[in-house]
Amino acid sequence: MIFFIYQILLSIILCFSPIIVIIRIIKNKEDKFRFREKFCLFSKKRGSGKLIWFHGSSVGEILSVVPVIKKYENDKSISKILITSSTLSSSKVLEKIKFKKTIHQFYPIDHIFFSKKFLSHWKPDVAIFLESEIWPSMFKSIKNENILLILLNARITKKSFDRWNKIKKFSNSIFSLVDKAYSQNLETNYYLKKLNVKDIKSTGNLKFIEHDVLEINHSDKKLFSQFKKFKTFVAASTHNTEELFAAKTHILLKKKIKNIITIIIPRHIDRVDQIISQISELGLNVVSHKSNKKKLSNIDIYVVDTFGESKKFYKLATTVFLGGSIIKRGGQNPLEPARFGAKILNGPNIDNFKDVYKYLNQLKISSTINSPRQCANSIIFKKNMKKVKKMKFLGTTILKKTLNELDKSIHNEI
Repeated sequence: MIFFIYQILLSIILCFSPIIVIIRIIKNKEDKFRFREKFCLFSKKRGSGKLIWFHGSSVGEILSVVPVIKKYENDKSISKILITSSTLSSSKVLEKIKFKKTIHQFYPIDHIFFSKKFLSHWKPDVAIFLESEIWPSMFKSIKNENILLILLNARITKKSFDRWNKIKKFSNSIFSLVDKAYSQNLETNYYLKKLNVKDIKSTGNLKFIEHDVLEINHSDKKLFSQFKKFKTFVAASTHNTEELFAAKTHILLKKKIKNIITIIIPRHIDRVDQIISQISELGLNVVSHKSNKKKLSNIDIYVVDTFGESKKFYKLATTVFLGGSIIKRGGQNPLEPARFGAKILNGPNIDNFKDVYKYLNQLKISSTINSPRQCANSIIFKKNMKKVKKMKFLGTTILKKTLNELDKSIHNEI
């Protein structure tokens, strides 16, 4: 009954989809040509041979699985690798990675009609869904086609478990369709068992794996040389109000340090005009990355308004504040800047990455702050690469374990 209601609601939404798509294109949240892929109007062909399909929601999930994909890029028994995601930012990031047989498409709307059409076109030999991507229509269609369904880097929080548990019978019927689940942590194991997943193994969080998908070009080196003249503080993956939090931190820093620039990397770059306007009202000089300003001597705030370039600035950073943590969003992934030796600052709301922050706290890499003053007082201007070696070792161990388990599934069962 719930599944039927779910389909009715999706059908109603589809009636308004042209309006929704137009609005999203105007807001730069949708590709004006490729949005059709979400309605199963495909831009690529399948080809012949064995196809592995990975699906992740957005940038973080997709980047976490890149080292795994690179391994299967070199596997001659795999003819094609399909990556699907839901966001424009993830597609932009994937454009920067030079894959040989891996292609990207946008994930279709989870209506049973589109799910069937998607599978009919791509005919995957195995479907690998990342983290907490649970889609009822697609899961049912996958099992109807007898396709191996794997949940990789699975993550179920108490909050998400409580939501699923409110519709227990329906949830159990959907989660029982998962053939194998490789989880991030023991908490997820517990909740997956409660949700009726039978085959569960802990492999660790893929986001601990070190990967390099960014090539430094001449223009990047020029950018780095500009910033070497300054001390920098980076506020990354920020949400509404957190840019002002970073700007107020900058004002406090500027009282002690004259050659300071704060780099803000908003989570959603469609908000950049609003961010610049708000910060300018504080009397600070703001410039955007796209402006290609050559001299930064009078600049207070540098706003990154391009996709997939966080890593460049993490290489510069000695301290990074991770957003989504002052407001109640559960935090953002701190691992990438931590890998480059930056100290991590976060607000109190980090439920999405409790295990990660617990590990970083043990290494004394991260600190919790609640105010701009606390933030300013916690900033350091020196990297600590010794602690990063421990993270690298953990990441290598997780990658080996994950690939070993996936190989058993992919090569022994399909």
